[in-house]
Amino acid sequence: MLPRFVGRLGVADAVTIANAALGFVAVVVAFVDIDLAARLILLAAVADGLDGILARRYGGTEAGPYLDSLADVSSFAVAPAVLAFVVVTDGLGIGFEAVTGELLLVLAVSALFVATAVTRLGMYTAYDVTGSYTEGVQTTLAATILGAAILADVAGPWLVLAITGAFCYLMVSRIEYPDLLARDAGIMGVVHVLAVLAPGFANRSFPFALLILGMAYMTLSPWFYWREDPPPAQTDVHGNA
Repeated sequence: MLPRFVGRLGVADAVTIANAALGFVAVVVAFVDIDLAARLILLAAVADGLDGILARRYGGTEAGPYLDSLADVSSFAVAPAVLAFVVVTDGLGIGFEAVTGELLLVLAVSALFVATAVTRLGMYTAYDVTGSYTEGVQTTLAATILGAAILADVAGPWLVLAITGAFCYLMVSRIEYPDLLARDAGIMGVVHVLAVLAPGFANRSFPFALLILGMAYMTLSPWFYWREDPPPAQTDVHGNA
């Protein structure tokens, strides 16, 4: 007897499920190789955009939106929180021999990141599936900025903790972020792939460029991004929440 998902899931769903698996692998790898874990999170973000393209090309399924949110919990909630936790604790030399105030602080911020990301994903699925904008920073964007900052080697442990804490608010804020036009999403996607494939090229230029693009979108687009009304299929920065 075949598994119940055979014939019910499409090619886009397969990419979504792979996204979830990448998130898990990134969590495990984070304790061994920080840069590789960051690259895996960025790769999951590429898959997150690809599944939207495939769904529009070949059609989606009823399970697609649910699978997407579940996968994003793995790759853009738990994985970046673990990445930040490891970077900060290793950078500050915080061990687990004793419970200290610093350890509790890092643990609390990382856990709050997961909690607000899950809240953001649930609110997105329920309320933001139509229209040309979404409220709050996308979880994919938050994970991308964290991953790119670590790969570009421009953020020390305290700055990583501060960025993680800032996203705890920004993801559940009411700031309206416009969906990117296909042209702009394509440019960011190319830089994204290059940051994954060649993170060390030209003194880490691609992760740095991805970080700049992500920060520019996050800080400027709510006020300075002009666009015509998009068709219903227009995507957000990475095609999802």
